Amino acid sequence: MMYEIGQPNSILGHADEKQSEYEDVKKLSSDDQIISSFYEDDGIHDGLQFPTEEERQTLRRVSDSIPWAAYMIAVVELAERFSFYGSSVVFTNFIQQPLPPGSHTGAGGANGQSGALNMGQQASTGLNTFYQFWCYVTPLGGAYIADTYWGRYKTICVSVAIAILGHIIMIISSVPGVIDKGSAIGPFALSLVVMGIGTGGFKSNISPLIAEQYKRSKLFVITTKRGERVIVDPALTTAKIYMYFYLFINIGALVGQVAMTYAEKFIGYWLAYTLPTIIFFLCPIILWVGKDRYITSPPTGSVLASALRLWRFAARGRWSWNPVELIRMMTADDFWENAKPSKQTSESIPRWMTFDDQWVDEVRRGFKACTVFLWYPIYWLPYNQITSNLTSQAAVLATHGVPNDVISNLDPFALLIFIPICDLILYPAIRRVGLNFSALKKITAGFVTGAMAMIWAGVLQHYVYKTSPCGYAAGECAPDGVVVTSPLNVWIQTGSYVLIALSEIFASITGLEYAFTKAPKNMRSLVMSIFLFTSAIAAAIGEAFIPISADPLLVWNYGVMGCIAGIGGVLFWWSFRKLDAEEDTLNNLATGHLNAEK
Repeated sequence: MMYEIGQPNSILGHADEKQSEYEDVKKLSSDDQIISSFYEDDGIHDGLQFPTEEERQTLRRVSDSIPWAAYMIAVVELAERFSFYGSSVVFTNFIQQPLPPGSHTGAGGANGQSGALNMGQQASTGLNTFYQFWCYVTPLGGAYIADTYWGRYKTICVSVAIAILGHIIMIISSVPGVIDKGSAIGPFALSLVVMGIGTGGFKSNISPLIAEQYKRSKLFVITTKRGERVIVDPALTTAKIYMYFYLFINIGALVGQVAMTYAEKFIGYWLAYTLPTIIFFLCPIILWVGKDRYITSPPTGSVLASALRLWRFAARGRWSWNPVELIRMMTADDFWENAKPSKQTSESIPRWMTFDDQWVDEVRRGFKACTVFLWYPIYWLPYNQITSNLTSQAAVLATHGVPNDVISNLDPFALLIFIPICDLILYPAIRRVGLNFSALKKITAGFVTGAMAMIWAGVLQHYVYKTSPCGYAAGECAPDGVVVTSPLNVWIQTGSYVLIALSEIFASITGLEYAFTKAPKNMRSLVMSIFLFTSAIAAAIGEAFIPISADPLLVWNYGVMGCIAGIGGVLFWWSFRKLDAEEDTLNNLATGHLNAEK
């Protein structure tokens, strides 16, 4: 049976591996609609016309369409991010600021400052940092459970239930009678721990699940309405999926953060924690509705153990006390090649080597991705400033009645604008002129723009100290209990947030894409969790910078973060410029098999 690309062929009602996924390729532009097809409906890649080496070098590349099941999963993520960011956006004020005089809810009103625990900026930064650390450590456990025992769908469902419990405990910490009696810190801290467990199990599995809804993995050639032959690149399609996945994340984050900052300011923290909980209940509902429509991968047992055994086998005879020699041996071109089953004799092959050569190539690719992720803590250090120090900076600027923690929404707002621009205009324009803005180049650009955001924040902080009536004690400028701010308008912070948003598009979204496309199929949750774990490492490193996260050292704080990100970006590209040349080869490896017959 022949299909013409452009005719609907939904995957929503089927979840088995053999289903056809030849749905319409989305219009590339008004004059680029695809009109011809080259395949039979007997498999994911059957009948496709694959490009020659010359075509790979010369033909323009485009993305495929996104399956509707992926959009359903994106809505689940939207609801989860609404609840996550909607509640966490008010943490800084909840922890740092005192309970307003006469308030039983923490609401500051139109001209007051909302608060509850009165623990100060360093405690606020510390608890926020701990929460970020915890939320990105727990994905390792969630990924292991999913890949080994439960599969992604069941793990997500259990994690959602745990997160709901955490939300309920958080509400308890904010109700009148608890918040105004000084008893909020206990249940609040417990809620952070419980929610972190649920968030970790959810985050490590929802990202691979959405990309798995698209099944093609090989480059193929099609002809457009204009008669142009182009290559449909699954890697670009995966990148597009994660672009719009991130768009949905930031829709949820933007609405949740804006709504909850005003709920905090005018009603109180009980409402700021209750509304996200209500929205979070959309997650189990949508997961249940689509349970028979999602394409899922079953658990495959202890894949991690096999991968580690393979690495130890490949490393035999390569150890040295000389660090230079050790690095040379461990990065040699034949490191993985000599560990392939085909290179072993029947007498020397281990019993546990129940996989084929292609799986070794996939594991090599996964390890390469993990070495890329080792640099991400440097990127997350400046990014994490938007959840703590930049919010505190806004509190000492002239807000003109705007809640200081609503300003951080400039980040998701900028993302909503720039993601479609990058997907529909910037990236296609770069490809049309023949430039290869590869994943590793994007990540490098993310480091650079993150550094620029910190430079902006540092310069602004300098002028805060210069214009504040309290000078270098601007953060504690409240004589007679009345907060006195710098005359500088709070919207001057816009530059920092716009630059951070651009850096997220280049580095954070690309990191999700890189984790999925480079991981072995049966280790996707694990590799994704390692990518997420880099945020936990950054949070732990961030604890070391808490002493300079207060007056009068905040200019140094932003300056150090900017230097770390800028220098890190240069070293990152220098380290991986050779790996960048392998991008096409790595994206088009043959699928390997674990426990394969030999």
